[in-house]
Formats: sequence, C-alpha cells, structure tokens
Amino acid sequence: MQAITDYQALFLNDTPILDVRAPVEYEKGAFPASENHPLMDDEQRKLVGTRYKTHGQEAAIDLGNALVSGEVKDARINAWVDFFRRHPHGVLYCFRGGLRSRVTQQWLAEAGIDKPYIQGGYKAMRGYLLEQLHQRIADGNTLILSGATGSGKTDVIAQWPHSVDLEGLAKHRGSAFGKTETEQPPQIGFENAWSVDWLKRHQQSRAPVLFEDESRLIGRIAIVPEFLAMSKHSDIVLLNAPLEERIARIRKDYFERAYISQLPQGEEQAQNYLDDFVRSALTRIQKRLGGERYQQLCKCLDEGLTTLRNQNSWQPFDTIVETLLIDYYDPMYNYQFEAKAHHKVFEGTHQEILQWLSDKHPA
Repeated sequence: MQAITDYQALFLNDTPILDVRAPVEYEKGAFPASENHPLMDDEQRKLVGTRYKTHGQEAAIDLGNALVSGEVKDARINAWVDFFRRHPHGVLYCFRGGLRSRVTQQWLAEAGIDKPYIQGGYKAMRGYLLEQLHQRIADGNTLILSGATGSGKTDVIAQWPHSVDLEGLAKHRGSAFGKTETEQPPQIGFENAWSVDWLKRHQQSRAPVLFEDESRLIGRIAIVPEFLAMSKHSDIVLLNAPLEERIARIRKDYFERAYISQLPQGEEQAQNYLDDFVRSALTRIQKRLGGERYQQLCKCLDEGLTTLRNQNSWQPFDTIVETLLIDYYDPMYNYQFEAKAHHKVFEGTHQEILQWLSDKHPA
C-alpha cells in the first residue's frame, strides 16, 4: 500500500489529512489541515490497548474487529468516504502509521477508494515540525515588533506578509484582557501550527520573519523558551502610536468586541458578559494594581455599564483604559523594553514601519 514520506510537501501544500486516531489523541494535538474521523472511539481504543498488553496483537485485532463492525463500521467508512469526496487529494494517518492506517486503507479500498497513508504517522510528522521549529530558532532570522500596549502591533503583523502571528495562532490577545470568544488550542497544536506557518515563510523568502514581542505566556499557551531567549537578541522594530489612538483601539478591540459578540443573545446578556469580562481581567491583575486602584477601576466599570445602558456611550471605559495604560501597562513595558532598547533598528508609525519593511525587504 502506498506510503508518503515527504512531510514538508504535505505542510507547504496544506494537504488535507484524515486523522483516524481516537478523539482523545486528536484533542491533545493535531495539524492545521487535519480532520478527526477515528477508526475507534476512546473507549474502544482503551479496550483494544488493554487486550494487546494482556493477550498480544492478534487478540487485540480480533477485539477491534468485533467492536468496530456492522453499523459502527459502516458509519466509520462513510465518514472517511465523505472526507475524500470533499478532499480528493487528501491522505490519511494514525499515530505511528501502523495498524490503524492499514486497516483504514483496506476498508477504503473495499469501498472503491485508494488513498495513501503517511509513513510514521502523527508521531513522525510531529517530530519533523519540532525539528523545523528549533532549526528556525537556531537560525535566528527574525525581527521583533515591539510597542506599548494598544499601539497596533497585531495590525502591522497582519499587513506584513512575511510575519507569523503567534497571538492569532494562540487564539488570545496576550494580556489580562486578551481572552477571545474562541477556545485556545492545545499547546501541542499551537506549536504544530507555529512551525507550519514559519516553515512556509522560510520557503517563500530568506528575509527575516516578523514576530510580535511576546512574554512567556499567551493566555495559557507557553512560548518555546528557546525562542524567547533568541528573541532577546533579535533586531527590534519599535511601533509608536499616540495615547488617544491606543485608548480608542483597546476600547474597540477588547471592550466593544466583547460586548458585540454577545448582542445576538440580547443586550442584557451582552452587558453581563462585558461586566464579567472586564471585572475578571481586573481581578487577575489586582495585586499589581493595588487595592485602592482596583476598587477605583471597579467603580468606574459600574459607572461605565450604567452609562452604556442609559446613554449608549463608551466614555467611562476610555477612563478605565487610560488608567490601566498610564499606571500599569506602560511602566511595565518601559521597564522591560529598556533592557533591549539597544537592539532597536527602526522606529516609526504603522505606515512608516510597513514602508521601511518593504524598502528593506522588497518582494
């Protein structure tokens, strides 16, 4: 049966992958172009694994055939057939490219579909991506985009094609207020997607890849320590933006977005969600804010919710943002940036940075 070993081509081409591992395996980590349609569910996999340990492979295969038979087997095959109808150029794999892959191939062949499996399976591909990620880190061919909170770094990353958006991959905006409506991926899935994205940029050009200046954690996702160590010595591009612009951006990107996301459920639900979103974030940084400032901001939040409800005005939220920037985020950012300011190679506004990047690294 045909097997594929060119992992790089699979990732660069975003080849659709049929993942026949059990759901619990898939949830721990997967690849961006994969879909999970398991040969066995979690309980079936557990039972077969126990049988393998106690009675050997043949007994495990017999049990697997008994558990996945009849209507259950038909449902599995139908899901696979549907996948390949939607993705004619797709491939399949299991964890190691072993028995589950071969069984899937055989059952698909009986249904008239001949598809290759990935030799080495998920384990080999995961190993390849980790190797590539650490190779790119060792190369150190990066630019770091720095700037105070709310300066619009994410917008620059989005507009410069030779960049990797770590916060986008992590489904989190990176601060105490950075939680989005989308659940964060598992750590392994994040690292897989990061490596794939970086691999693509490396193939497109040998120019430095632009990354946003990140701390150790993006929400609950941890940045690879080797990357953090490397980035401390990378050239820095500093984004400048006036305070008023930063306040308006944070209010819109965080507070208004949180509120609007819940409006389909009604204004009361949107108000309650916004209240919880802001208050929970303030509570997470309460110790650093200090008790008095924390209470002041909570009082301002109460006033802001009332003003929003009665006057449809966001003005009090601007006061919250300004206080947080001046008293909390900016002092922390200035202290951290001071240690690496000597790595700065350019400083400018959003458009000035994009122009500088374009002039220095033309397509």
